[in-house]
Amino acid sequence: MALAEEQPEKHCWVCFATERDDRSAEWVSPCRCKGSTKWIHQTCLQRWLDEKQKGNTEGTVSCPQCGTEYHVTFPKMGPLVYFLQQVDKAFSRASPFAAVGVVVGTAYWSAVTYGAVTVMQVVGHKKGLYMMERADPLFLLMGLPTIPVVLVLGKMIRWEDYVVRLWQRYSFQRNTSPGSHRYLPRVPGGGLSAGDHLSVSRTLCGALVFPSIANLVGRLLFQRVSSSLQRTILGGIAFVLIKGVLKVYFKQQQYLMQANRQILNYPESRGGQNEGGEADP
Repeated sequence: MALAEEQPEKHCWVCFATERDDRSAEWVSPCRCKGSTKWIHQTCLQRWLDEKQKGNTEGTVSCPQCGTEYHVTFPKMGPLVYFLQQVDKAFSRASPFAAVGVVVGTAYWSAVTYGAVTVMQVVGHKKGLYMMERADPLFLLMGLPTIPVVLVLGKMIRWEDYVVRLWQRYSFQRNTSPGSHRYLPRVPGGGLSAGDHLSVSRTLCGALVFPSIANLVGRLLFQRVSSSLQRTILGGIAFVLIKGVLKVYFKQQQYLMQANRQILNYPESRGGQNEGGEADP
């Protein structure tokens, strides 16, 4: 009968130590690997698992060589530890939903506060407080948050672009003769501009500061109007019209600059040489 093959010496693939280096070390063979990578120190494997899991003890870890999933057992816990573990898991699962609720609640109450301040700013401080004290609480909770929403939606309406587009179309048809091959530029008044219309911060800030600007313009231009609400409405309309006219004029001038641009010839400054390097006759 042939002698059994001699077992290879145990070799830890983490610390590279052998069983002769430490006779008291505990070894484990946790996967299907053979040869020198079959064995590993128990402590080295636990340290390696900690680095891979990064505190997530519920995740599984597999052997990097053969892909075998390691089977890890834990000592039995008492009822108190088990209860605390379940509570911790429940909080971990509920925390994302709680965070979303906090963010939504903060945004909602911020909108309510902004709506109340806007009402007092538009109709007057005392009259605004009187109106809100007399109003139904449910109506206030539902109506005040819609004020910033309506302002933002109104800010997203770009009526100036339609005016510019009609102006450009009329100007092009008027100044272009039939059969002309004049190029009609597409910028800057032909649609949405990435630097202007898609700017969330600019739209949001412009919408939220609009009531204050309307109130200020109303006080400057319509001092004879006694009603704060009417003065603010007139100031807002005046501000929108003035800003719109200036914006239409600015975009039309940009359009004319694009329409009247010229591409210059390449300067022949190399002694009359052509592209092939030969001198012209």
